[in-house]
Amino acid sequence: MTLAPHEQLQGHDRSLVAKRVPRIRRARTAPPWWFALPALLLFAFVVLVPSARGLYYAFTDWDGLDPHFSFIGLDNFSDMLRDPDATQAIWHTLLIAVSITVIQNAVGLILALGVNSAIKSRNVLRVFLFAPAVITPIVTAYLWRNLLGPDGAVNSLLGAIGLTGWEQDWLGDPDLALWAIVGVIVWQFAGYSMVIFLAGLQSVPREVHEAAAIDGAGPVRRFWSVTRPLLAPAFTINLMLSIIGGIKLFDQVFALTGGGPGHATDTLSTLIYKDAFTLGEFGYSIALAVVLTIIVAIASTGQYVMLSRNERAAS
Repeated sequence: MTLAPHEQLQGHDRSLVAKRVPRIRRARTAPPWWFALPALLLFAFVVLVPSARGLYYAFTDWDGLDPHFSFIGLDNFSDMLRDPDATQAIWHTLLIAVSITVIQNAVGLILALGVNSAIKSRNVLRVFLFAPAVITPIVTAYLWRNLLGPDGAVNSLLGAIGLTGWEQDWLGDPDLALWAIVGVIVWQFAGYSMVIFLAGLQSVPREVHEAAAIDGAGPVRRFWSVTRPLLAPAFTINLMLSIIGGIKLFDQVFALTGGGPGHATDTLSTLIYKDAFTLGEFGYSIALAVVLTIIVAIASTGQYVMLSRNERAAS
């Protein structure tokens, strides 16, 4: 069939219009990236440039005051490997991070399962259990330093109920101080993990549980086979926050023990502070900060990849 010339022209015009419309729409809906330019410049000035300069200082012997310093290459990092305090701080950092991640999320999940039930006081319990998470960490640390002292409320309570053999110098004993810090962190932030798990539990359809119960699945089986896979996003968020927060931990450790007794509770963060502001070894402390940054990046990236894979498998 042959079209008239005017019909062919109209069809050709329509095709041109159809091609132009998406381009016009894309142009109108495309975000104006230049609006972000001031924020990017500010971010570069405040974060990127100081980070780059700090990375350079990690390869120098700068003391933080003298404008004259020397480039020493990898000497700071090689000294770190021979420094028992640094290797011990790295071990403490990893131990605290793993312990907090496991214990805090286990306690938070148990609390979330408890307050997600039909008990009448569940709303009051949610507020009560979440309350420690809104207190400033440094305030919590000083509070617990008084409670865990030799004459603190914890030992007084143990003595009052006849458990005098359990009285300890909780923050002065090298074998107990690290675990006392872990206990304080878990006490404060277990409620935070609880809230995230609770949000995940409340998003699980009730019909799924009812169907599993009709099929004969008990409470444990329903949790493991039905609830747990659907909580994968909550697990991802909680584990990421816990591991990163545990690796970067400084406030509570410094307020509770100052890294002591001796170096029994020193982490990378407290050791960085001491080397920089007490010993004046800024170049060495920045090298420690670089190692801390690498540990955080590796841990967070590896954990995110693993948890995202499990999350996709569960969905």
